Amino acid sequence: MNQSTKTISIAGAGPVGALLTVMLARQGYKVDLFESREDSRTSDIYQGKSINIALSDRGWLALESVGIAEEVKREAIPMYHRVMHDLKGKLTRQAYGKENQAIWSVSRAKINEQLVTLAEQEDTVSLHFNSHLADVDFDTTTLTFKAKQGEVKHKSDLIFGADGAFSKVRRKMQEIPRKRISYSLDYMPQSYIELTIPAAADGSHQLEKEALHIWPRKDFMLIALPNPDGSFTCTLFMNQEGDISFDALQRRNDVEAFFQTYFSDALDLLDDPVGEFMSRTASPLSLVHIYPWVVNDNVGLIGDAAHAMVPFYGQGMNCGFEDCRVLNNLVTQHNGDWSAILSQYQLQRKPNGDAIIELAKRNFVEMSELSGDAHFQLCKKIEANFHNRYPDLWVPLYSMVTFSPHTPYSEALRVGDIQKDIMSQIMALPDIEKRWQDEDIYNHLHHLTMTRNLGRQTS
Repeated sequence: MNQSTKTISIAGAGPVGALLTVMLARQGYKVDLFESREDSRTSDIYQGKSINIALSDRGWLALESVGIAEEVKREAIPMYHRVMHDLKGKLTRQAYGKENQAIWSVSRAKINEQLVTLAEQEDTVSLHFNSHLADVDFDTTTLTFKAKQGEVKHKSDLIFGADGAFSKVRRKMQEIPRKRISYSLDYMPQSYIELTIPAAADGSHQLEKEALHIWPRKDFMLIALPNPDGSFTCTLFMNQEGDISFDALQRRNDVEAFFQTYFSDALDLLDDPVGEFMSRTASPLSLVHIYPWVVNDNVGLIGDAAHAMVPFYGQGMNCGFEDCRVLNNLVTQHNGDWSAILSQYQLQRKPNGDAIIELAKRNFVEMSELSGDAHFQLCKKIEANFHNRYPDLWVPLYSMVTFSPHTPYSEALRVGDIQKDIMSQIMALPDIEKRWQDEDIYNHLHHLTMTRNLGRQTS
């Protein structure tokens, strides 16, 4: 470790901030972790919030590196496939990957608490809750907080902003005089509310347990992720404005008709969906781009503070955990030379942050519209068959993002766009619905693939 850098402050004790704290403490640094909220392990700050997240291989790889993966997995549920519910209640299944490949439903609150506890066990870590960040002095690397005891200043050698999509550290970066900070925050047309499918009377799940359920309705959709207690955390994504939207559905009769028309098979399962809809304010979905991620070689952004994305690829936390793992590897590689570490961190992660933001935005269309389309489902069958024949030549985009943790997101985006073009040519062949299992289809697909650059780079 470079002895000139000894102390690090991290703003934001969410999952990414807590994981980064553990990693840097084990590298020999003294780390102070600050959080504006109370300690959720001793309070009810998550009461009424049952936010679930999908953990996949990139996230697991980071958790394995700090020895907590098995503990987290004990309270996680594997989801091996999507189950699509059409308007008549007919079910269609689509595997996420090969046999035994799954994404995992985990409680954001629970994994956060597990990581904070892990951080607390490190001798060189100090936790500071109820600390509201008020200011950042980038010249002296000093943070100013408003705490119960009054204003508190804290100086360290390095600062990381892990304080989420509406990061105060990032906002203060934008205010630095004469710094060329490029920034954008874009809102998606969709907003969301959370609903619940409770456990059955005997404590069992009312829907298939080891699956992510989707009710795709083109411009809107309902999804459900399983919980260990038998319930499902449900999220309704819908336009904020328009004919069918949160703004348009203001009267109880209209909301009842909406659920009866579009989600009739879920209506009897959901816990008071109309009442919940009427009582809740829809939350926005936003995309954040900023450059640079690092200023003065001593303040950096990580996780959602650097690259907030929409949840449609289930990669928000996975990407943040990957940020931590890559940064940690760079600390070892560059032997504590933070100028080199932060330069390489930004160089490697910025293009990948941009790529997964784009992929996540695109995936709304796949989930809400295409997942229930027979033509799209056939395309996925052909692609899966071709992948089974030539596993090294063709890896589906979803697998590159979800099950290939050493494939950079930017590379997955590049290869995925080529694959999309190839598959559009295959799906345009005459009578593809009848001929999709014929050998000549796969010979043609092989020929098209060999003429394009699908060689994947790895990190």
